[in-house]
Amino acid sequence: MSGAPLVELSGVGVRIGSSQILRDVDLEIEAGEVVGLFGANGAGKTTALRLIATLIRPAQGSGTVLGADLSSAERYDVRRRIGMIGHVPGIFPELTLAENLRYAARVAGVSTDRVAGALAAVGLAGAADRPAGAASHGMQRRTEFARELMIDRSLLLLDEPHSALDRDAVDLVEGLIERKAAEGGAVIVVSHDRDRVGAIAHRTVDLVGGTLT
Repeated sequence: MSGAPLVELSGVGVRIGSSQILRDVDLEIEAGEVVGLFGANGAGKTTALRLIATLIRPAQGSGTVLGADLSSAERYDVRRRIGMIGHVPGIFPELTLAENLRYAARVAGVSTDRVAGALAAVGLAGAADRPAGAASHGMQRRTEFARELMIDRSLLLLDEPHSALDRDAVDLVEGLIERKAAEGGAVIVVSHDRDRVGAIAHRTVDLVGGTLT
């Protein structure tokens, strides 16, 4: 691994309202790394992902993601290079699965010609015209995996990606993680499953009391 870290946090704190969620967080993630992030419920794991996704700003300390200062407007310039799959599928229920991917492609500036192949890659070729709101949770998650296969990201953030998935879908997740790291990107996986994530991560960190250990 060489070059500047893709993620670099130094003494970072995050407040949500009057609550201090993260404090004195130091973290560096290099290109090609897969990092597992563990912690109890309420430890601040999702907040950490939202920070790294440039969706919230640090209240203390300093941080850069993909070279962009998290405290400045630079963070908007790199947001398209960051993919995030959270607890709740981030798709529009009123659109079909294919329409969701076409919208994501246009926002990311990639060809919508990739949509059919991405759906086929996750086993949803026959469900392209199904409204997302009428699709199962597993199908919605697969659609999100298809989105990340379709769009070239530098950083992939996964929040409990194995939750409620069948074995084939779990294999899709792990294949996506391996592919992203092999391409020189980085992946952060939040999970409670230490054995599963430990088997694919290059290293793991724990969030305890809002601080990484």
